[in-house]
Parts: sequence; C-alpha cells; structure tokens
Amino acid sequence: MRVFPDTFEAKTGFDKIREMVAAKCLSGLGTRHVEKMKPSDDLKYLKRLLIQTEELRRLFAAGNRLPDANYIDPAEQLAKMKVSGTYLEEEEAYDLKRSLSTIIQLQSVLSKHAEECPTLHGLSDMVDLPADIIKWFEAIIDDTGKLRANASKELMQIRASMVSEHSSLRRVMDHISKDAQKQGWSPDDGSIAVRGGRLVIPVLAEHKRKLKGFIHDESATGQTVFMEPAEALEINNRIRELELEERREIIRILRNFTDQLRPHIPALEKAYHFLGAIDFIRAKALLAIEINGLLPVIDEKPVIVWHKAVHPLLYLLHKKAQKPIVPLDIELDAEKRILIISGPNAGGKSVCLKTVVLLQYMLQCGLLVPVRDDSVMGVFNKIFIDMGDEQSLENDLSTYSSHLTSMRFFLENAGGKTLFLIDEFGAGTEPQFGGAIAEGVLEQLYKKQSFGVITTHYGNLKSMAEKNAGIINGAMRYDVNQLKPLYELEVGRPGSSFALEMAANIGLSNAVIERAKSLVGHSQVKFETLINELEAAKNDFQTRYESVNRKNTELEKILKDYQDLKAHLDAEKSKIIKEAKQEAKRIVLDANKAVENTIREIKENKAEKEKTKEVRQKLTDIQVSLTEEVEEKKPVWTTVTGEIKVGDKVRMAGQESAGEVVSIRGKKAEVLMGELKSHIALNRLEKVKSSQGKKSLKRESVGGVFKGIDMNQRRADFSPNLDLRGKRADEAIQLVDDFIDSSVLFSMHEVRIVHGKGDGILREVIRRYLSGNKFIERMADEHVERGGSGVTVISFRQ
Repeated sequence: MRVFPDTFEAKTGFDKIREMVAAKCLSGLGTRHVEKMKPSDDLKYLKRLLIQTEELRRLFAAGNRLPDANYIDPAEQLAKMKVSGTYLEEEEAYDLKRSLSTIIQLQSVLSKHAEECPTLHGLSDMVDLPADIIKWFEAIIDDTGKLRANASKELMQIRASMVSEHSSLRRVMDHISKDAQKQGWSPDDGSIAVRGGRLVIPVLAEHKRKLKGFIHDESATGQTVFMEPAEALEINNRIRELELEERREIIRILRNFTDQLRPHIPALEKAYHFLGAIDFIRAKALLAIEINGLLPVIDEKPVIVWHKAVHPLLYLLHKKAQKPIVPLDIELDAEKRILIISGPNAGGKSVCLKTVVLLQYMLQCGLLVPVRDDSVMGVFNKIFIDMGDEQSLENDLSTYSSHLTSMRFFLENAGGKTLFLIDEFGAGTEPQFGGAIAEGVLEQLYKKQSFGVITTHYGNLKSMAEKNAGIINGAMRYDVNQLKPLYELEVGRPGSSFALEMAANIGLSNAVIERAKSLVGHSQVKFETLINELEAAKNDFQTRYESVNRKNTELEKILKDYQDLKAHLDAEKSKIIKEAKQEAKRIVLDANKAVENTIREIKENKAEKEKTKEVRQKLTDIQVSLTEEVEEKKPVWTTVTGEIKVGDKVRMAGQESAGEVVSIRGKKAEVLMGELKSHIALNRLEKVKSSQGKKSLKRESVGGVFKGIDMNQRRADFSPNLDLRGKRADEAIQLVDDFIDSSVLFSMHEVRIVHGKGDGILREVIRRYLSGNKFIERMADEHVERGGSGVTVISFRQ
C-alpha cells in the first residue's frame, strides 16, 4: 500500500496513535511489532489482524484477563546460546524460566476461550515447546533465580562443606573476639566485621602486635585496625577454595543445561514470537477500549459508509476536558465518490477530513476504530493527502508551489482504489486562478474514478458538484441566529462561509458590508442568502424534530409503565384470589374436622347432657374463632400526645399499621412491626393508645404477612448495592442495619456495600459492626477491576 507524502503519519496524527500503542506494550517484543506496523491492502491479512484484536477486546470487555507479567525479551540470551560452548548465567536462565511460564499460561487461557477467540487461539499453534521444559528449569533454578543446592550431588557436597567451614570460622572468631575484649585489645563496642569478603575483628592500634594475624583495614581515625587472626586465616582460605569449586560446579551445571536447550532454539524463537504478537495485540485491544474502537464491516471494495465516526485523539482530549464530541456520518461509494465540504472557518471541515484519513489509515494498519458497528469500511491501495503547509526552503517552494507539486503527484499516481484528501483546495494564490486550477485538477481525479474528500470555500467547486453525478456537496451546519458552528456534517447541499454575517456580528459598518455585497454581485449574495435561510430552516426543523422525539420517548415510557403496572396488578389479583381460595379451603377443612370431632365425642359419651353441652360450646368457640380470623375489622386509632420513647406503641402518620419502639437513635426510631424491624424518622410517627397498639400488633401478623406494608413494592425497590461514600460512621451504621435486615428478609444470596478506599476507616467500622451477625457467612473485598478494597461483598448463610 502506498501513502503520500513522507510526513503522512505526522500530518494525520497517526504518530501519536503509534506512541499510544507502544506505551501499552509490556516488553520490547511488543514494541518491535509496533515499530514495524504499517498499512496493508491485503484483505485476508488485514481481516486476520483486525479479528485477532477484536476477539481480545471482547475478552477484556467480558471481564477476562491475560497474564501480564514476565513479558521478557530473550533476544540476547538466544543469540548467546547459539554459540557452542557458551552458557546462560543464573539470572538469564531465570528470565527464560519466567517468560516461558507466561507463554504456557497464555496458551492455557486461549485454549480455555478457544470458542470465542478462535483466531487468537490459532496463534498459539506456533508454540511447540518440549512438554516438560519448565521442569528442566525447575530442576536447577529456584523461585529466587538462584541455582538450587541440589542441582547436582557435587554442588550439594560443596555447599555443605562451606556451611561447616563457616560455622567453624564463626566459632573461632567469636572466641578470639571475646578474648581480645577481655585483654583490652579490642574496643568495648567492637564486633566482628567483614573486610574484603573475610571476617575480621577490630583491634586498638596500640595492641595490633599482640594479636597474630593479617591487617585488612583501619578506621578513619587510624585508632582501630581490622585484623584477620592467624587461627582464622586457614579456615578463610579453605572457604575461598570452596567458593571457587562452587563457581566451577555452577558453570558446569549451567553449561550442561544450555547444551540441553540449544537444539530447541528454533522452537524457543517461535514461542517468543508468539509472546511478542500477544503483547502487540493486547496493546491494540487496550487502545480500542480506551477510544471505543471496534471492528466494523469490512468490504473488499473501496467504500466508506460510516456511522457515528469519531476522531480518536479529539475524543480523548474532549473526554479529559469533559466536553461532548459530535460524531461524523459520511458515505462514499461508486455512485458518490468525491465529497466537497464547505462552510465557515472553524466550523469543523478540517476535523472531518482528518477523521476520515486517520480512521481509514488506522484500519488498514490493523487497528480497531471508533465507529458504530454497522459501519462499512473498504480497502484502498493508495491514500494521498494535501494538508497543512509543505513549503520547503531546500527546494525553494512556496506554500502554493508545494500544493501544486502534491496535485501533480496525485494526478500521476491516482487510480480507482485511491483515496485522496485535500484541505482548503485551491487556497494560497489568487482566488480566480486558484479556483480554476482546483476545478481542473478535480476533473482529472474524477475521471480517474478516485475517491476523495475536499474542503474549500470556492463556489465553482460547489457548482461542479451539482453538475457531476459522482461528486456531492456537503456542508458544516451552523447556527445562523447565534453565529455558532454546530460541527455536524450535512451531505447533499453546499455550505456558506457566512462571511457577511460574521462581519456584521463583529461590528463592521453597514457601508462596508453593503459595498462588499455590491462587489460580490447580486446573484452571489442571493445564493448565500438562500443557503443561510435553508440552514435556519434546517435548524428550526431539527429543534422541532428533537422535541417531538423527546415527547414520543416520554409517551412510550409512560405507556410501558402503565402496561407493566397493569400486568403487575393482574398478577397480584390472581395471586390474592388464589391465596384466598386456599385459605377458605383450609378454614372449611378445619371447620369440618371440628364438626366431625364434636359428633364423635357426642357419640362416645352417649349423648350425656352436660358433656353434649360442653362439646357444643367448644364448637361454638371454634366457629367464633374462625369467623374472627376470616373477618378483618378496621381498627380505630386514638393518637396520644407526648414525646415518643422506647416501648411506646406508634404508627406511621396516615397508615393503619402499628408497632413498638425498640430503640431511638438521633432523629430516627427503630420500630418492630410483627417480625419486621424498620428505622423511621420520629417526625413521621404518631403515638397511639397502648391497648389498641397491642391489638393491632396481634392482628397485623397473620402467617408472616404484614398488613399495611407493601412487601411487593419494598422488594421491587430493594437494590443489592448500598453506596455509603461520603457518609459519617453513625449514618453508615444505621443504613447498613436497614440494608442487612432487608437483605435477610428478601433471602438475598449476596450483596455489595460501596464504602470507598480512602484511609479504610469506614470499611473497618462496617466490617467490625457486621462481624458478629449470625446471618452473614462471609465478607470479602470485591474483584480489583470492580472496586477492590473499596467495596465489601457480603454472602449470607443459605
């Protein structure tokens, strides 16, 4: 694929995109892929790159992760291993061990997700390592990167001898040190030290000849020397010999190990190529998530049918500043190949052009792009741009000369699969001639069947679009009333520069503006006026259309709410009728049993008068009891004045349910209604007579159903997430208490309390408060990607 000019990436902003991808790589393995990244028009190859990235993006979006540690570049180690007789150092072998473990973990993850990531999983086929290669490393290298003591029998013996000699040396040095202190030869605070890798004891300079040994060092003042006693000299020599033996044995082990790996260097190189490819794809997927990039529909033909396209760099800039961004809708195909965008300065024309070129180039470099997923993107074999100032001191080119040089290149090299983009076409010279040359160039590009986007102010180019079927006009929308750009592209009509309106708004005199109109000519002014009126009408229509849409949306929501409510009421009605029938059936059965028992008792007692009378009275009592159970009598309350205290009977204002005050905390009371405990503001409660309160409480609880409390509504309003950020500890505890009660009442399996991280004080208070709750089985931090220690996940006993 060919691009023009050489400064293409810097002019389009792709150099910044490349830097962003490189920054997300974990190693030089990945960044080398970024450096080599270039556009391609090979459709098969391009699709494979895009699908790999899309599969990983979806995997990340679903909350899955890839191993992200030990992406180590072993290029130097592998090159070193190729030379016969060389060996890997311990640290080098340790790096290989860790990175190979990462490769094997990656294979495992991709194998697990092979169904949703078939293309990515196919990449792991290039890894063909010996099955037990990690065991080879484990046999000699420990988890700290050092050679294991049991890497060989000889090494084990050498290190055992070293331990023994060090112990002997320590005993000898301790004895001599204590004796020297007792004799007064050593400072009172002196202790055994190390100089030159050998153990020494401090000795006062005036007594140095009283102790046989070798002086290794002296203090800064010269008052103390550090001596290796003669008795320790031989032991230190033996230790030194053992250290040399150890080093020789380590080299032997590492050389043998390297010889074992050497035949597998080609397989290792392929494995690390796989690791680098995954690092690169991972970085591309992370960039896609950051810019909302995804995989559009890919067409082998040169075509652009984009919906909601966004310039990624501008999107990130606006996101940081919390500003909205206006997306781009654009369509170029065989019937409408060239788009001419006109409109006022600073209205967004150049941004549209740069969005088109950057997204197309990103896609053909294998990057996902921020467009709607039903967008169609074709493949071009050439992309040419003429943007900005290309004047050259070396070639003695002016700005306009450089533009003409670019146009010559376009005309010599453009074809049917070329995409060209020209900013401010024809600018830089006398308008009359600049416009004519631009029209001539456009005619030739049109004949070459090329595709393009052009920004211009020239009226002759706008007119050209009206006369040629393959060229279309486009305008950047503008608020005529407020003289403010809307940054929206409207295809199908030319745009106005709004020069006269801007001049008037800035405050130029009417005389100047009228003179300008006369110089332009009546027809041109009328044309611009018509465009302005059309823009105003368009804006008005758009406002009305959005208003109607809003109202339709509200109406649909109201209708849906009504339908949901009706369905809910119908379901509740059926449920209540069913429960009432079941209750009636139970009462009838109980009554029948009572009658049968009465008849049986009368028969058994042979109709004795007293006994018959007693049994009949019992039957009457049962009938009264059943009647009271069936009939609901509406209580009549009498409110009582005075302060509400613990133990008082209360009801919520305007409701019939009553309960008992269990405790009062601040401005809230904890009220027990049957088995349900609630925290209610004191100003919402009314004190009632104690006798009626008791009667109410008895009647309110029937088979666990609480009258006057809409349990269905309460369940519907309940959320398994409680946000306590910004709350004081006492407020939080009250809310947590209510939340846990409701969670238990509604048989929740798991709930989340969001308290934030901060200093961890609120988290500690909440967990300490809930630690003894008999309903809670476990409390733990949320997953790190969903809040970590800022969220407590509570699991209840089932």
